[in-house]
Amino acid sequence: MTQQRVLPERNVDKIYEQLVAGTREYMKRHNFKKIVLGLSGGVDSAVTCAIAAAAAGPENVLGISMPSEYSSKESVSLAEDLSENLRIKLKTISIKGIYDSYLDTLEKYLKEDKFSDVEVYHQNIQARIRGNIVMAFSNRYGHLVLATGNRSEAMMGYCTLYGDTVGGLAVISDIFKTEVYRVAEYINRNGEIIPRGTIEKAPSAELKPGQKDEDSLPPYDILDVILYLLLDEKVPHAELVKMGFDPAIVDNVTGAIKSSEYKRKQCPAGIYTDRVIGPRF
Repeated sequence: MTQQRVLPERNVDKIYEQLVAGTREYMKRHNFKKIVLGLSGGVDSAVTCAIAAAAAGPENVLGISMPSEYSSKESVSLAEDLSENLRIKLKTISIKGIYDSYLDTLEKYLKEDKFSDVEVYHQNIQARIRGNIVMAFSNRYGHLVLATGNRSEAMMGYCTLYGDTVGGLAVISDIFKTEVYRVAEYINRNGEIIPRGTIEKAPSAELKPGQKDEDSLPPYDILDVILYLLLDEKVPHAELVKMGFDPAIVDNVTGAIKSSEYKRKQCPAGIYTDRVIGPRF
């Protein structure tokens, strides 16, 4: 059997319409009028924000850019460009001072004899600070917080509990990363809404210097096919190897799915697209 290298294409306009309708229905069901979410300059938050603006109206969406010392100037600029294109409100709140305060308090307790410059707990602290900020706006103004993670990241556990997973609704949690890019292109079908730089830049959490998603994950075009075959087609591990996938990558993916299940159990509700019939929330 030859290796299947391409994720089967679903109808992208249908996916987009389902996500907009699902967001609108969730807001109606839970009596939310406005939305708040973090804008990183990346494609996931950009697509989620565009869906939010379509569902609630741009005047009812607040984006918050929360740069740290590891955030690129390009990312901050891309978040600004997106907000202008969508005509939503944007606030920029630097987290550097809060982050430094955390480290000043915790470092003497958490510092080991040997450690890298930016440990995992440093990275997660940044994500949790951002989660606290968007939740503060939610508590103060009654906005619905949208989480912006996709299915690829969730299945691999490439997310931070109580950080980028906070929120009432995880809008794109049922679509793979490669599908997020397709939805982004669909949103831009009549002109640029999501900045081209957002779509073209290498995915990165920007929680340490030079970080890229592929430092921790297989390339998304390979990862998403493996995830699809494992999760949706129920192809066994051994069969994937026979199909020609790298055994080490298959081991990595299957192991990550199992070890990160506890995270997914604590994530916000999502919106099922046409993989599964019926709402998830």
